[in-house]
Amino acid sequence: MLEDQFPPGTPVCVLQKVDMSTHPIEAETIGTVESWEDKPTGSWFAHGKNDRLWLKRLTLRKSDGELTMLSIDNSTTIARLEATSK
Repeated sequence: MLEDQFPPGTPVCVLQKVDMSTHPIEAETIGTVESWEDKPTGSWFAHGKNDRLWLKRLTLRKSDGELTMLSIDNSTTIARLEATSK
């Protein structure tokens, strides 16, 4: 499980790819893992928990203190970074 590989406090680089047909997009987010959670979307999905589509969400704290929540899917790559001294 990703939560076991990247527990809270782990510095990471998250690379997400979105295939927009002829214009693929890559987004890189760097921060420290704050939390993991499975959250439902507003979409209905047969055979899902409570008939909802659930996505894994990762909350990161960026170096400037900003918190950001990312939806993690099969095209997401997460790499552990070396901790920096303050």
